[in-house]
Amino acid sequence: MIHPIVKYGDPVLETPGKPVDKFDAELQTLVADMFESMYAANGVGLAAPQIGISLRLAVIDVSNGKNPEAKIVCANPEITHTEGEQREEEGCLSIPGFRGHVARPQFVTVRAQDASGKDYEMRGEKLLARAFCHEIDHLNGILFITHLSMLKRDMIKRKIRKLKKAGEW
Repeated sequence: MIHPIVKYGDPVLETPGKPVDKFDAELQTLVADMFESMYAANGVGLAAPQIGISLRLAVIDVSNGKNPEAKIVCANPEITHTEGEQREEEGCLSIPGFRGHVARPQFVTVRAQDASGKDYEMRGEKLLARAFCHEIDHLNGILFITHLSMLKRDMIKRKIRKLKKAGEW
């Protein structure tokens, strides 16, 4: 089932998610729905808060669905190590139409649980490292615009307020 993506302005996006504590059939369905919703929106990552569910759960696939082995489920993830820096343009499914250059680590090591609750550790680089950071930020109630300059962030917020007023957000 494809869930609608929650847009900037909804409080769930700026609230830290609750830990995943039940790894059951309901969670398996949610994970499948999240991948389906992410692919439908042409994203490479999706956090549960982005579909209105305040859980520390994210899905990532930097292959855009082309490689089934690239599908990653991150339940209760935490970044354990970072190194280097990359500065690339980033966007967000919850802030459609807006992009900005964000500095992120070049390499990231993440400890998390998969959809069945099994612990794992994974190292990502480049786009995967960026996706890990972006999605884990979501689980902590942080949006990518927080990493932009105050000027750029305020400009985006102003444009969104205008879109809301016009009923287009």
